[in-house]
Amino acid sequence: MLNSIIILLAILLLTGLLFFEKRENRRGLLCTKTVLSLLFIVAALVQPHPIQGYAILIIAGLICCLGGDVFLALPQERMFLSGLVSFLIGHIFYVVAFVLVSDLNRFTLIGGLLTVATGPGIYVWLRPHLGTMKIPVICYIIVISFMLCGAWTTLGTPQLGVTGRVLVFAGAACFYMSDILVARDRFLSNEFFNRLVGLPLYYLGQFLIAFSVGVMA
Repeated sequence: MLNSIIILLAILLLTGLLFFEKRENRRGLLCTKTVLSLLFIVAALVQPHPIQGYAILIIAGLICCLGGDVFLALPQERMFLSGLVSFLIGHIFYVVAFVLVSDLNRFTLIGGLLTVATGPGIYVWLRPHLGTMKIPVICYIIVISFMLCGAWTTLGTPQLGVTGRVLVFAGAACFYMSDILVARDRFLSNEFFNRLVGLPLYYLGQFLIAFSVGVMA
């Protein structure tokens, strides 16, 4: 019941967020985004925590992502780098959480090969438009690639709950795709389409990861 209420609130808030994005209403955007991001932290907190260390690391990552969301919603140009750093730290918490509960398996190899194939391609695609952001973006691509590879590893760890494994992998994949759209919006083409697709992907990913803490064992 509680999870259903959280999901309903998230859908309503996301609808409002997209409305404010379309209207370019910065105040409405900041308020709605902050509350929606707080909600995925609440979602993780109210779940059972069968693997305590995993839950703590995921919640820490979600808190960092909340900070990143607030920074990216602020109009100052320098806030983008602060947001990037916040998300990078959040991804590091996710990586450690996934490593904590997983064992290396064939899915690790699959994930590693795919991220090695896609990560450099994304950088080459963005590179002409990065300016002074080349090094931060390289670091971010490396960390988010490890995060996705960690999710592949979690997916292939049979001693974990099937639902938890699927939630982690689907959440990480959604997060990865949403970050590509964030990069496209920031460096290539600033248009509402990027947020229209990217924000639902991002919040879907975060809520899936948040809910995974209750079903990982």
